[in-house]
Amino acid sequence: MWGTLRSSKTQQNGGAGEERRKQLKLKNPAKIWKKLRQQNHTDTAEDECDKVLQQQQEEKEEQLEEVSRGLIIREEQLFSQDTPSEEEEDQLQRDFEALRLKIWMAIDNTFTSSSSSLEHLEVLRSAVVSIQQQEEQDRLWVGRLENRVPVWRPQKCLSIHNSLLQNMVQSRLRKGSEEEPSGTDGLSSPVKKEVCGIGKRVKEDLLTVVRTVKACYPPQVDILNLYAGLYHQCFSVRMRELADSGLDIEDCSYLLFWVNQYYPHEILNHEELEGKIKTACLGSLLLQDHLNRLEDQYLTHKEDQMKLWLNTALKKEEESWLSGSTPEVIDQYLFSPLAIDVIQVIDGSLTEFSCVIGDQKKAERITAHLESFLCSYKKSLENFVKGNHGNIRSVVKAHLVCEQQLRDYITAQTGSLMEQQRHRCLDALTSLRDCGYRCFTCPIHSQLKVCLTQLWTSVWLDGSLPVVDSLLGSLNQHLRDLVDLKPACRQSLLCVLHQDVVIQYVKRMMKTRMKSREQQVGGAKRMIEDARKINGFFSEGGCSESLWLGEILCSLAEILRLQDPGSVQLEMVSMARKFSDLSDAHVSALLSLKTGLSAGDIRSIKRSVGENRLLGGSTNHSPPFFSKVKVKWISKFSQQC
Repeated sequence: MWGTLRSSKTQQNGGAGEERRKQLKLKNPAKIWKKLRQQNHTDTAEDECDKVLQQQQEEKEEQLEEVSRGLIIREEQLFSQDTPSEEEEDQLQRDFEALRLKIWMAIDNTFTSSSSSLEHLEVLRSAVVSIQQQEEQDRLWVGRLENRVPVWRPQKCLSIHNSLLQNMVQSRLRKGSEEEPSGTDGLSSPVKKEVCGIGKRVKEDLLTVVRTVKACYPPQVDILNLYAGLYHQCFSVRMRELADSGLDIEDCSYLLFWVNQYYPHEILNHEELEGKIKTACLGSLLLQDHLNRLEDQYLTHKEDQMKLWLNTALKKEEESWLSGSTPEVIDQYLFSPLAIDVIQVIDGSLTEFSCVIGDQKKAERITAHLESFLCSYKKSLENFVKGNHGNIRSVVKAHLVCEQQLRDYITAQTGSLMEQQRHRCLDALTSLRDCGYRCFTCPIHSQLKVCLTQLWTSVWLDGSLPVVDSLLGSLNQHLRDLVDLKPACRQSLLCVLHQDVVIQYVKRMMKTRMKSREQQVGGAKRMIEDARKINGFFSEGGCSESLWLGEILCSLAEILRLQDPGSVQLEMVSMARKFSDLSDAHVSALLSLKTGLSAGDIRSIKRSVGENRLLGGSTNHSPPFFSKVKVKWISKFSQQC
């Protein structure tokens, strides 16, 4: 009889329990969120928070965690009885519902204006502890007989908490996109304002979490990364929607700027967040397909702009040349704004590119137009110089300055230009520079050859004919025309002339046939004097970089002066180590000047030079010189030796 009644009672309790489970609506996160929003419809979140805080202040002894602990004790006591009272069970269920509502209100008010107050933080901390207590109690009920488990178990507070955070984040970002944040007055489109609004809300909320909210949660919850993941996910969804909406180029570049630059660097790696957010787990705000499509749209537009700007700048410059006008004079030298305009276009585009595009290798699509421009620029100047124009020399002077400015810029661009591309750009500039130099050096070359024909004559050997003095005087007359060439360019041109003078001097020397020891010694003495005069002339012109050319003349003079085969051999080996382009043919030509050497001496010296040349090759850094000394009979003579 008692067993029948107990069974009947259990069935009745089970049915009632099932009914109560259906009525337990606050376990549904969506319904919790809806109820919280309904309450906030009549009372703002701030007012509601104030009410909660006031209640907490009035009942200091009843913090949420204490209330939670008390309810758990009541739950254990009630369900330790054989037949729990339905009235007590219903009341306990209502008390649990009231507790959960307070917990969710505390969570919901995480980002209210008073969220940084000590009272609110204490409420939030207590709510988090309560969630942990309820989670632990859920675990304790696992495995017990179903008809002996309270209808409100498991409460799954942590799962509901996470779902509630997701709803909060979605709501806050939705409001952030609708509100116009401060500092967006300069943004020209609704898309830009929306992205900026969402992004600023993400930044502000994550900083709030790391500054105050994080301290309310235990470390194992990792609340900062939980929030970061939720904000990232919601932000990403909206960015994908915008990316699919068909953006104009301005909105496209702004979206890419946020995705590739501002969000990952200025928000996720903010000084207060750096190293605390697992950015690798978050990934990009946009999928790779979206990124590729937007980046291609941006780069295509930027390429069209680059071609238009650079072609327009060069065409304008060409029109100025052909009109016969003279370039303007700035700081006493001729100047063209072309290089500065081009550098500003390229540098501005690359700076913008580095902020907008994630894959920096794609910069080649931008810099390829610099390479193309330089080739067109070189051809234009070469064609202009071939014409019969009265302003050629003044135009060339201005564009030698441009060449130097562009060279300095390209040399400094270590990150944006690929190495092969940099070499091609510098080669184009070298051709442009050489074209300009020829305008000034070609008239000098013919006179240079005439003056140097007097070398190694008797009047030169005895000092009665000052060949080099006459040559340098003539050069000085020509160089007076370069006073309006920028000093740095003038020095560079003088270094080229210095090398030309020494090359022609050495060519003339190698064509000479010595017949006596006296001629060799006398010629060596005269060469050292000439080297001193030539170096002094160009040194006064500021050519410190080309003074090594005097060392070549002095080394060659030393080879002439020495008569002992062993000493000649040591000097030849030393020169071969310093100048790797001193070929076997050059060695043969130099030894042909030494009429006192036997055939065996010559073979021994050449063999020693060949064996020792490689030893100094790896440490040799001298610029090329002998490769530019081309004498037609050297190869033929070398074969005979």
